[in-house]
Amino acid sequence: MRYALYFTPPAADPLALAARRWLGRDAFTGAAVDPAVVAGLDAKAFAALTVDPRRYGFHATLKAPFTLAEGRSEAELIEAVGRFAAESGPVRIPEVVVGRLGSFFALVTADPCDALQDLAAETVRRFERFRAPLTSADIARRKPDELGPAERQNLVQWGYPYVFDEFRFHMTLTGRVAPENRETVGKALLDHFAAFHGRPLEIDHLALFREPARGADFSVHSLFPLGGAANRKSA
Repeated sequence: MRYALYFTPPAADPLALAARRWLGRDAFTGAAVDPAVVAGLDAKAFAALTVDPRRYGFHATLKAPFTLAEGRSEAELIEAVGRFAAESGPVRIPEVVVGRLGSFFALVTADPCDALQDLAAETVRRFERFRAPLTSADIARRKPDELGPAERQNLVQWGYPYVFDEFRFHMTLTGRVAPENRETVGKALLDHFAAFHGRPLEIDHLALFREPARGADFSVHSLFPLGGAANRKSA
């Protein structure tokens, strides 16, 4: 079993509902959802584009998936997440946009957001004690030869290449999109997420996700309001 600390909006939030329709899966219940229809792509091709983000659920990574360290328990982790969330204030991103990172699309920040970078960095540090060291197979899956020096060091030291200065907030919406399909997919995403593109986004919850076995779907275990404004909401 692995755990991860992500941001995702609450289940009934309009952004969560739009992402659920786009990805074809509800990360809160695990239920399949009739996916969006994209002009120019058949259903099979579209499903292939969203297979990876569908498995992980709609989210932005703060602490990447990890196996619990020896001697740590799920109950300990839940308690620590609750304390951390209560101590951490919400962050308002002034503007998120549909963007492309390399070959995949995601919701990203239009401009850097220092408060968000600080929250992500502190999440990585605070929960490092719960993370078991990566195995050699885990490291190999990250293709370290394709990473830059800082990313390789992060992978070894923190279990994930994209932390601290290498962190960039993104809520993944596709897997790799072939160059010939990028215009079609980009237009479909702008249409589907028009209500959120170019708008602010409140990062007001920390989500604990859980993967019951390697390769299984990730699902929301619990949401923790940042700042302790309400009791923890269980999925």
